[in-house]
Amino acid sequence: MIKKIKKAIISLSDKSEIDLILNTLKKYKVNIISSGGTFKEIKKLGFKCTEVSKYTNNDEILDGRVKTLHPKIYAGILSMRENKKHKQELEKNNFDEIDLVIVNFYPFEDTLKNTKNRNKLIENIDIGGPSLVRAAAKNYKYTTVLTSPNQYKEFILNLEKNKGNTSLEFRKKLSQEAFNLTAYYDTIISEYLNIENKDYFPQRKIFHGNLVEILRYGENPHQTSAIYSKKDNLDISKLSGKKLSYNNYNDIYAAINISKTLPKNTGTVIIKHANPCGVSVNNNKIMSYKEALACDPISAFGGIVLCNFKVTKKIALELNKIFLEVIIGIGFDQESLKILKKKKNLRLIDASKLRAQNSTNINSYFDSYLIQSADNYVFKKNNFKIVSKIKPSKKVFDELLFAFNVCRNVKSNAIVLTRNNSTIGIGSGQPSRLDSCKIAIDKMNKFQKINENDLIIGASDAFFPFIDGIETLVQNGVSAIIQPSGSIRDKEIIKFADKLGVILVFSKTRHFKH
Repeated sequence: MIKKIKKAIISLSDKSEIDLILNTLKKYKVNIISSGGTFKEIKKLGFKCTEVSKYTNNDEILDGRVKTLHPKIYAGILSMRENKKHKQELEKNNFDEIDLVIVNFYPFEDTLKNTKNRNKLIENIDIGGPSLVRAAAKNYKYTTVLTSPNQYKEFILNLEKNKGNTSLEFRKKLSQEAFNLTAYYDTIISEYLNIENKDYFPQRKIFHGNLVEILRYGENPHQTSAIYSKKDNLDISKLSGKKLSYNNYNDIYAAINISKTLPKNTGTVIIKHANPCGVSVNNNKIMSYKEALACDPISAFGGIVLCNFKVTKKIALELNKIFLEVIIGIGFDQESLKILKKKKNLRLIDASKLRAQNSTNINSYFDSYLIQSADNYVFKKNNFKIVSKIKPSKKVFDELLFAFNVCRNVKSNAIVLTRNNSTIGIGSGQPSRLDSCKIAIDKMNKFQKINENDLIIGASDAFFPFIDGIETLVQNGVSAIIQPSGSIRDKEIIKFADKLGVILVFSKTRHFKH
């Protein structure tokens, strides 16, 4: 069913491209109602327009808080055109049908980005706009609703195709978009108030996000997938390469999580299947990459590399030697781009604009949601307790923290072995912590040359419940261990470490990752 557009109400915060709409409405002899700044802008552009207050015979009140909230407006929008009773009531009250609503809202989200002033934020909560939109969207059988300048061109095409009418299918699509917008808008306000009240788990939890892109597929080709962001974008940008997949994004964020624990502009992270297979913080950028790669060069094949610094020609030449899916850099110079872009499928990601921030992790199962704060706590010295008789030097203690930071980003049960601030063995995702120890040791023995005088650090994401784990590590050259406390056998573990002459540091917090 097509519907003739005769009368429109327009109320806009974003007045961009308004001239496009006005020219089209003039062409089809549509009468326009408007108020406030939108009314002034329409008149300024030379188009005819009736002010809302004159249309309703009621002045705006409460400093503009009440403008369009009037029966004449809402009856015109909500009336069912084929309903005789509705027609009679409109005629009795001298109300006209309103066929088109063009509204966008007060910019609460943008205001929230720029100020913490509560009064400004409250005054940027739109009431009339969402009410108009919801009314029109409900009555989409008869009423057309536009909520964004991005819809104008499609509206104009539909109007021209149908000679001043809009199609039911188009109105239904606009209704869906309108309700999505009002829900999104209210969710932003709701989340702001939840945070203000420190109510992080309210009785009703609502999520919001902007679609960034539909992905090639999910974890597997038969799964559909998309990525959303609370912002308009992801703060990371793809400079080259084919479209990113669900798994690519999963690996990218795994790499970024680790990089945020490293010193600024230092370090390399290599990820495969969301687990690190090599991390190094050598100040020499080339050596940092080579040492990270040396931890497990087989697993690194087809993985992703994050350079926690700007990628230059020298690094690019090294990176170009093996097959990689993604390279992330804190920027790329032109020479590196010239080299790396020759591989058409290789994705290059600039993460220079991404900043660490508090965030929430969400998992969904069977229409239920598991929500938790992210494990991105920045460690301080007082988060740990040296429990062994032998005390670590500052250099050793710093490397223990490095190993522990990597370990908390490895899927549990996790064991990480390091030497000179580079990983040399990683065991991940095992039901048995002892099995993770054995995998880490096997990796180390397979890819590393170990000297008797090497100081090898071992990190565990949770406590060792028995001495067998520590015993296995020490038998294979580990001389300093960091692990969370909390076992009923902690005293036994400490006694055993002292017997072996091993440095043992306890974390006061556990760091599983599943």
